[in-house]
Amino acid sequence: MTTSPSESVSSWTHVEDFLRDHGADRITHPGGTLLAHLMRVTRLLAEWGADLDVQAAGLCHAAYGTDGFGQALLRTTERATLADLIGERAEALVHLYGSCDRDAVYPLLGGDAPVVLRDRFTGDEHTPCDADLRAFMEITAANELDVVAHNKDLAARYGAALYGLFTRSRDLLSTAAWAACTRQLGPGARP
Repeated sequence: MTTSPSESVSSWTHVEDFLRDHGADRITHPGGTLLAHLMRVTRLLAEWGADLDVQAAGLCHAAYGTDGFGQALLRTTERATLADLIGERAEALVHLYGSCDRDAVYPLLGGDAPVVLRDRFTGDEHTPCDADLRAFMEITAANELDVVAHNKDLAARYGAALYGLFTRSRDLLSTAAWAACTRQLGPGARP
């Protein structure tokens, strides 16, 4: 998909239509529906200055399900369909995000060793490039901040751990994303 520099993901109604056609507007998610969540995540990424590929990946980040949200809109065998819709790099980020085995990867974030991502679908491991790891963390922050903003129980249960995750991986976050994490999850913040 070719976009002009002035175009934003919010104007990509064909992507929203695709997500609707695949049931995202009928799947319950904190804050309403999965589609509403995906759109809020994308708006956060745009507010933080993320590039269009990262914004598009945010809009579709749950297309293959995630380690924390098992309902998939597409099978991983349909990656070409999503790539045709949002572009190859954005789709690769969606796959990276959706395939992440969080239990294996999150403890590595913020350490001295390279972060090796384990694919929860295949068990394969690889070390993403810095740009992809940064995009992964921006999407992670936007996703988690939106979830805990719309579910007080999840905020109470996971807020401190998420703040720890984002603190450890602060160098991978944009200044705007880190400020949002601090504001919403930081010490003294109320869920």
